[in-house]
Amino acid sequence: MTNTTEASRHFAAKLRFETDPSDVRAAQEAGERFALIDTRGEAAWRQGRAIGAIHLPTAEIAERVARVVEPGTPVVVYCWGPGCNGSTKAALAFSLQGYEVREMIGGFEYWAREGLPVEDDHGDVTRAADPLTAPVDGVSCAC
Repeated sequence: MTNTTEASRHFAAKLRFETDPSDVRAAQEAGERFALIDTRGEAAWRQGRAIGAIHLPTAEIAERVARVVEPGTPVVVYCWGPGCNGSTKAALAFSLQGYEVREMIGGFEYWAREGLPVEDDHGDVTRAADPLTAPVDGVSCAC
């Protein structure tokens, strides 16, 4: 196997099992069927979450998943941010329960920093896009 073949397989696998906040938001807006799961604890959930997310902490996935997410529904999981492997642990837990799952890289941090819709226990939270993570005058980075 050549290095380019190995690299192609590696990056294709990453795209099969990972996604990013702007792609998740585009999928929501397109009406794609999936469950967006916030895997953080209760205090983090109350502080703010991606619009449309369902709260299911990682430690509760095995016990509660069938009641929270209809079997056969694709799942996208997120946790705090790139410095946290909570979403990786959650993705593993969902896959062990038989769900098709993708991990949202960047987590809630980059969802919020990109200016995507956030809500908390009081309603919508408006945040400006961070110019270090998203174009301030456009919809996406066009990558």
